[in-house]
Amino acid sequence: MKLNLETLFGTAICLLTLLPSTWAWTNPIRNPGGSDPFIAYSGGYYYLLTTEWSTVEIARSTTINGLKTATKKVIYSDSTASRCCNVWAPEVHYLGGKWYVYFTAGNGDNLDGQRLHVLAGGTTPWDDYTYAGQLTTEWSIDASVLRFNDWGNFLMYSCFHGVSYQSICLQQLSSTYTSLTGSISVISQPTLPFETHGTPVNEGPVALYFNGQTHIIYSASYCWTPYYCLGQLTWDGTSDPRLASAWTKKDGCVFASANGNYGSGHNSFFVSPDGSQTWIAYHATSNSAGACDDSRYTMVQLLGSHSDGSPNFGSPVSWDHVYSEPK
Repeated sequence: MKLNLETLFGTAICLLTLLPSTWAWTNPIRNPGGSDPFIAYSGGYYYLLTTEWSTVEIARSTTINGLKTATKKVIYSDSTASRCCNVWAPEVHYLGGKWYVYFTAGNGDNLDGQRLHVLAGGTTPWDDYTYAGQLTTEWSIDASVLRFNDWGNFLMYSCFHGVSYQSICLQQLSSTYTSLTGSISVISQPTLPFETHGTPVNEGPVALYFNGQTHIIYSASYCWTPYYCLGQLTWDGTSDPRLASAWTKKDGCVFASANGNYGSGHNSFFVSPDGSQTWIAYHATSNSAGACDDSRYTMVQLLGSHSDGSPNFGSPVSWDHVYSEPK
């Protein structure tokens, strides 16, 4: 029997058109308004937290592609002068059977009043939230949760606690998850060359639990430069995590500008539905000089692994790179 290649090709095209539009997708996921993205997966939904500088918003979809057009639900807006404005970097975390949103907010006149705050939610990230309190009294931004089996839960954030430049601080979370206890520990300062472009900066710390190791992935250098990138700290596995000596810093960016995506940083991680993949969400800008404004968009891509089991970030993918939905 003679095969008609033209007919076969046409049939294949027809079959592809019958596949759902969510079968494949390209970046960016949110553009504009994609700064400081945080994605969590729970109960069959991907949740994306964003901000429009005066609100905290959440969107959900059963697919990554669906997040592009998902309706945003406002879960925080407040006219209180000390926390009305400059709302940054919201994250949602599941602790003790409930979801909590940690975020930065301050006044509308300047950035001197930036502090960390928390919302208490329900048993799913989509439930309603109530304001649960201010967490810090010193200048602080970019709160995230760091978990240990033996040491408990910590809030990590960017701070100036006793140091000259934005550094990474740890402080114990209380049993209610709505307050902090104990002293503040500075575990990383921007002292290496890759952390000092524009001005020395360590910010946006987020936990990565990967192949049995605990890492903190953070943003380094000033965001108004194309050198804004991701750095990596790795815990030694035994020491008190509040000690700077318990962490080894990788010398150099682990993820940096590439393929027209500049200032790639301030990321989060989520695991695929079947648990076999780790994905990274981050923001970047098409401005070759770098940017800290609303021109930043949200990107999502698959995380790889080096032969020694450490995370392999690769480079920011181009906008025409096609991904399938997470497994």
